[in-house]
Amino acid sequence: MKQFRQRIRKSLADANLQTALDANAQRRVEGSVAAFKTLPDHQERRQHAHRIREQVIASLDDVVAQFLTKVEENGIIIHRAKDADEAVKIALEIINDSPPRRDTLSGTRVREEKQKNKKTWRSSHLDDLKKLIAKSKSMVTEEIGLNEALETADHRIVETDLGEYIIQLRHEKPSHIITPAVHLRRQDVAQLFHKELGIPYTEDIPTLTEVARKNLREIFIEADIGVSGINFGVAESGTLCIVTNEGNGRMVTTLPRTHIAVMGMERLVPTMNDLALMLSLLPRSATTQKISVYTQFIQNPLPEQKRHLILLDNGRSALRNSPLNDSLMCIRCGACLNACPIFREIGGHAYASVYPGPIGSVISAGLFGAEHAPLAQACTVCGACKVACPVDIDLPKMLLRVRAGEAPKAKEKGAGLSLPVKWGLNAYRRLALHSNLFGVTQKWMGKLASTTKRDFLHLPAWTGWGYSKNFPRPAAKPFRERWSQISENKISGIRPAKEKITKETHITALPTTPDSLIDIFSKELNALSGEIISVSKSEIPKRIITYLHQRGVTQVHIEPDLAEYFHSTEIAIQTEANPNITVGITKAVAAVAETGSILVTGENRDSSSASLLPEIHIAILQVSDIYATLEEVLSLPQLVNAATASLISGPSRTADIEMTLTIGVHGPKELIVFLIDG
Repeated sequence: MKQFRQRIRKSLADANLQTALDANAQRRVEGSVAAFKTLPDHQERRQHAHRIREQVIASLDDVVAQFLTKVEENGIIIHRAKDADEAVKIALEIINDSPPRRDTLSGTRVREEKQKNKKTWRSSHLDDLKKLIAKSKSMVTEEIGLNEALETADHRIVETDLGEYIIQLRHEKPSHIITPAVHLRRQDVAQLFHKELGIPYTEDIPTLTEVARKNLREIFIEADIGVSGINFGVAESGTLCIVTNEGNGRMVTTLPRTHIAVMGMERLVPTMNDLALMLSLLPRSATTQKISVYTQFIQNPLPEQKRHLILLDNGRSALRNSPLNDSLMCIRCGACLNACPIFREIGGHAYASVYPGPIGSVISAGLFGAEHAPLAQACTVCGACKVACPVDIDLPKMLLRVRAGEAPKAKEKGAGLSLPVKWGLNAYRRLALHSNLFGVTQKWMGKLASTTKRDFLHLPAWTGWGYSKNFPRPAAKPFRERWSQISENKISGIRPAKEKITKETHITALPTTPDSLIDIFSKELNALSGEIISVSKSEIPKRIITYLHQRGVTQVHIEPDLAEYFHSTEIAIQTEANPNITVGITKAVAAVAETGSILVTGENRDSSSASLLPEIHIAILQVSDIYATLEEVLSLPQLVNAATASLISGPSRTADIEMTLTIGVHGPKELIVFLIDG
């Protein structure tokens, strides 16, 4: 507890940190409130999500068994890890046994790409390394210390999420579950990139983002292995769902020949309908969006690819059988961190745990041991975390249970408190359990307080209480005494009980006529910085070629199934992936009106690259393939039967630097949908 207090004091004294935290938290909270206003039934969804997660945890063994059976049927190689050491060992064995990726991508050899970008690779020493690993953002890999283990084994692992990339360059740990670099300001990032990447000093956030894009593009292209976390696993289908905004999640799961997914065993939902519900809550809570830019669904390995799933326990079974089992319902949105008045003052690093904030104070004590139990002492029990939680986890109750020593590895009650504070709290508990004795004590304390004007009961700092505060001055008269003295004429009898009011929630269903769905879809996609061009089927090739001419494009990467429709002597058509091509053209098999999302399927290293690598992604969509809701699209056979599929909601984006929205990170900077009517 002493070290925790020291970290707290350090955080409070850091003016730069305070400015960064203040700018982030309030905007996150306000943005989330605004996002949930677009869900008239969000409270009902919240309770439904609570029940689903509660049922999953209650029958976790059965749900895991069903999930793993389907995953194995889908051709994904399964590994179960009882703890962090075993998970790391499994990952190292997979990486060591995987062939190095020294193949070609669109006819360009890796070493030729390196020669074009010597500056980018000046510090990589690729020839001296065993494997290059591109990693998407994953808290569970932070939990098991995967990066450190791979680096010790002479592999190079590169974080590709912008926030994670920044803190990796700073040799730090994430300070937030969702926004790892929330503790930094643009000046910090500018100085970092100037020093580590050799660019001229600039505080322009789009410029800094572009620098990261260019540097990490080479990592995606050359990586031997891709590593990711998993947001949700679907038991009925064995689907792995990954949610990202920048596009790096799709890159690391698609381009490398080996993909390793690491997943906590509790991150499951029973059905695709349940997944749709979670996807309506998670982005709104985490990033204030209706839906993330990329929602990826993985069922099978791609051609010439191996997929591995490492399912991690690491204390979750013990946590499930403890009074803290509800913490396993968490969907890692980070909303409780943004709402917590403590986190908003001290930030994530003060907790010195992979998982900070309210949820971190619970699961850290449950998963990592008694040394993390003192984190719960920082809680004010204000209840803001419970209000913010999208699945209605009662975090205040569990924080009190941690204080009471009920964590699986707990050694004592009130861990981290000094003996005088423990004695004082025990004395208070004994008094509070006897109403008459408590009343007498209140009277005595009130009289004592009325006879002195000095600070009441000031305790020395070594007690752990008196460092920054005194006991509050008791009222001169206890509440019960004041209540009994209220005159009867002011009470005027007991008021009749109010009738119970039942408020019905009227949910306005989305209109389902083609014209109305087009209007809704267009409005939502435009709000996401996407563009829609309406065309007839007969004119689609000509209109696209004309559009390309207007943009000065002479070479495009087209999904193989679409190549036969485009013939032009002025535009070179390629069906193989090429990182140097500006425009990629794919078809969309469906769209979600309520979120402005398009669904692409049939992905492989070439076709998915058309919607990933180019700066401009053109998608061709039939009006008849627009559906009203996310639930409808997630039940389509085209999605369920595909090896992989992705919902794409606008161009890639990030807000990892000072919560400043920047369009175009690792994925395309533009999304243009040619909407075919007829």
